[in-house]
Amino acid sequence: MQDFAGRVAAITGAGSGIGRALAYELSRYGARLALSDINEAAVAETAAHALKLGASETTATRLDVADRHAVQAWADETAAHFGTVNLVFNNAGVALTASVEEMEWEDFEWLMGINFWGVAYGTKAFLPHLRRAREAHLVNISSVFGLMGIPTQSAYCAAKYAVRGFTESLRQEMALSKSGVRVTTVHPGGIKTNIARSARVAKGLPQGEIADHFDKKLATTSPERAARIILRGVRHNRSRVFVGPDATAIDLGQRVLGAGLEPLVRLFAGRSLPVAPAAPTAAKQPPAAPSAT
Repeated sequence: MQDFAGRVAAITGAGSGIGRALAYELSRYGARLALSDINEAAVAETAAHALKLGASETTATRLDVADRHAVQAWADETAAHFGTVNLVFNNAGVALTASVEEMEWEDFEWLMGINFWGVAYGTKAFLPHLRRAREAHLVNISSVFGLMGIPTQSAYCAAKYAVRGFTESLRQEMALSKSGVRVTTVHPGGIKTNIARSARVAKGLPQGEIADHFDKKLATTSPERAARIILRGVRHNRSRVFVGPDATAIDLGQRVLGAGLEPLVRLFAGRSLPVAPAAPTAAKQPPAAPSAT
């Protein structure tokens, strides 16, 4: 897809970060935008400003992507309102910093509901509409944490690995069925968004310090640059798009070193990532006397 003018693009998580930047970048080409976010005021603000930048039409919807029925309804309403759907960006995401042992089930399920199931729901809901379009492209946002495991990021890695496998399988299916729907997986590195500020963390971890560290040390790429890189990938029908020098370096490291990259990951994690205090170890009890039989 070389021209975004007049194309209908649906974007989740459009109230901030990469989602908002994608909306603004597409607006400059005169796209028509269906925008959604859990934050109703934020997505309304994005939609209003997108019109000023050149979007020919926008809609703004409050949407919880972890709600399958709500996502299906939004997809159907979008197709009915605009008459077609050409681009879908399953972008909404959240973060959780916690070791496997310290992680609460509620937090794990919350993250998977948004970061994986939200992508799966969005893909399934929009795919029939994309198939009917003359030109169509589906973009699912994974992460560099969908390329390697990171301490305290097991839930996030699990979701992003799942997005990667799900999307790569879909791309193959679309090619085998000779569908006109193109499919891209995006692996952003550290992007200057508010994801760290809104993240959940394990008990005992300083959420503010973690967010500060991410913003100052790890977030090297702006959302605006990320949006431009992603749309360039769409134009060239890239199967994978790596956003930021850190993403490119990690991909190269995985290809060259394989499992040999793990010691470097542990070294980096030991210096940069917080770990919750270990749970107290129960005192050893003497073995119980054998019961009489």
